[in-house]
Formats: sequence, C-alpha cells, structure tokens
Amino acid sequence: MLDIKQIRENPQAVQERLNRRGGNYDLQPLFSIDAQQRELETTRSKLQARSNEIGKLVGQKMKAGAKPDDPEIQALKEEGNQLKSQLGELEPKEKELKSQIDELLLSIPNLPSDSTPAGKDENDNVEVRRWGDEYIPQNAGILPHWEIGEKLGILNFERSAKVAQSRFVTLIGAGAALERALISFMLDRQIQAGYIEVLPPILINTASLTGTGQLPKFAEESFKCAQDDLWLAPTAEVPVTNLYRDEILPAEQLPIYHCAYTPCFRREAGSYGKDTRGLIRLHQFNKVELVKFVHPSTSEAEHQTLVRDAEAILEALKLPYRTIELCAGDLGFSSQKTYDLEVWLPSAGKYREISSCSNFGDFQARRANIRFKEAGKKGTQFAHTLNGSGLAIGRTMSAILENYQQPDGTVRIPEALQPTMGREVL
Repeated sequence: MLDIKQIRENPQAVQERLNRRGGNYDLQPLFSIDAQQRELETTRSKLQARSNEIGKLVGQKMKAGAKPDDPEIQALKEEGNQLKSQLGELEPKEKELKSQIDELLLSIPNLPSDSTPAGKDENDNVEVRRWGDEYIPQNAGILPHWEIGEKLGILNFERSAKVAQSRFVTLIGAGAALERALISFMLDRQIQAGYIEVLPPILINTASLTGTGQLPKFAEESFKCAQDDLWLAPTAEVPVTNLYRDEILPAEQLPIYHCAYTPCFRREAGSYGKDTRGLIRLHQFNKVELVKFVHPSTSEAEHQTLVRDAEAILEALKLPYRTIELCAGDLGFSSQKTYDLEVWLPSAGKYREISSCSNFGDFQARRANIRFKEAGKKGTQFAHTLNGSGLAIGRTMSAILENYQQPDGTVRIPEALQPTMGREVL
C-alpha cells in the first residue's frame, strides 16, 4: 500500500511513477474522497473541541454555585447536545470515507524504483548476466521433460487428471525421490546461507493475502475454501510474511531471513492454452521460498544478496540460466524492483522463469502493518520486505530432466543430489 501522505504531498511525482507501469492509474477519485474526508475531520475536530469546552464551562460554573436549571447552564447543555448529535452524524460519514480511501489504496500498485528500467512489457526486460553456457547440452533430439518423465515412469499426468483434473501431476518412484531431494537440498543450502527454516500453515486467511498484495486484486488466481475465511497459499511468501503482521519489531532483530518449503496452489486464470503440458504451469506445485525483513537502509543490498542466494542453487546443480531485470511495465503488483532467473530448457530452445526475486520496499509492510523501532528514537518505521523463489521445485526438475538427458534415454542426476538420491542415473 502506498503512503497517502506521500500521494498528497507529491501527487505529480507519484502519478509519473505509476505511469511508468503503463496502466491507466487515475488518482483523481482518491484525491476527491481524501479531500472530503479531511474536511469532515477538520469539522469534527472543531465540533469536538467546542463540545469539550462546553463540558469544562458547565463544570466550572456548577462549582462556582450555578444551579442546573440556570438559563446559562441550560443553554450550554442544549448546545452540547446539538454538538453531540452533529458528531454522531459526522463520525459514520468520516468512517465510510476512510474505508473508501483504504479500498482505493489497496488497488494501487507499488511504485517502480528509480533504478527499474523503463519499458512496456517482457520484451523490454534487461538481461543482466548469463551463467553456465558450457553446461548447455549439445546432443540433438532432447525430449520435453514430460515425455522423458513418462517414459521413465516417474511422472503421471493422466492418472492425476482422473484424481483431480488437468494441470496436476503424480510423482512416482524416483520422481518422488527427486522432488524430495531437491526440497531438502534447497533448504539445506539456504540454511547454510543464514536463513531460518519455517514450515508455515498453507491455509491462510483473507488478511494475510491482503497484506502481501494478492487481495483484493487477484482473488481469481487463488483457491478459496467455501465455508471458511481460508485460502490455499499461492506461495510461502504469504504465510511467512504475515507471521509478523501487526507487530513492532526491535530494530536490532533486523534483518530477519526465513526460508520455507510449501505446496503452492494457483488457478492460473488467464493462462489457458499456455504450457498445458508438463511441470511449468500446474495448479499445485512445490516451492522453496526466501523471505527477508530488513531495515530500509540495507534494502537494495539485501535484494542483490537474495538474488545471489537463488542463483547459487542453479549453479550448484550446474543448470544454465540467465538473470533478467524486469522493466517497469512487467513488474508484479507489489514489487518496486524484480529480477527473474530463467533456466535453459533444451527442448524449447529458450530460457524459462524459475525464480522471481522482488524488493517490495515498505509496500507490503504498510499493508500488513509490520514495523520496527530503533532504540532511543521516537516512533516506528515500516520494515522493507523482500522475497524470491529458491527455487520452484517442478521447474527445477523439468530443467534437470532435459539438461541432464542422455542419448540412450537415461537422465543423469546432478552430482549435488547424488548422495541424497543414492544413485547416479534415472
């Protein structure tokens, strides 16, 4: 959520930064309602002050000997009753206007950072670096990961559709073992990097999704329980970030690093016809997420470190990838700056996203009311939150099944996973 004070004081600057996203963000309705609310607030404050003054005057005059039925006392009480009536009418109106302001603020995306590249869409994203060209397989005829997975008997989509519907998968035998090995490997590496592992709830409430920015705008993307205020988590970012909702943290506790494995659930609304086969765009998938809560002064440096922590997993698995900086027009709703990691998929002959690492500034913390207090200083500040996939498990498996595929139809297991798997080849 943006700071209403920032919008009031710098409306043109805020509008210009929103325009960098390429959408049509009209702040005029917000200005209009905010002006009405502030006018009501001023009027209410004056009426309240006069009401308090009358109360004191009545008390003083009664102490001085005035009787309750004195004309002056009666006049003051009558004025006080009128003021109370007016205040009773103004307060719900002001409350309604504040509610409208909050609703409008919740629908406005984060402002791109000054360093975020200009651009309209993914075609304007900037490649920052590549790694692992020497590991790109040169053998021809590499099968898509779903084909080699089905041939090896480790992926089954047909029976999953019978159990659930399309875009679900069942992992069998070595497939299930590989998934489990990847989860353990990623968690172990991130714990070594300084993250504290958590295993959060995967059923989460509306306040949690609102805090991180999935609601109200992206309700159609999530699965909701019919009889409860509970949703299936679209990513561990949501429950982990909201562990600290409505809290004031001691500044010395920052930074806080968490890593978390969870199943993730997404409707993939609007993606019909895209990646309908394989592990790239499922309704249910596993992911290891990295989440940071940091002091605003270290936010940018912490973002770069988070990206490196995600890249380190791909390098340990010797999977070729590139790092992309998203332009303003391709940013997610809550992000002010994002780097995507894209892994090489030989069967498609292109890089595909496997991790998105974002800095949200104080956008999520303001929505979720996550603050910190520095010793010896008055007041509190909003923390900065960051998160990134470290990594999406299914997409990592798809990259392994293709990049490590052999001409004889087997798939080598990355050396880093062989001790856990207890084998070298699928």
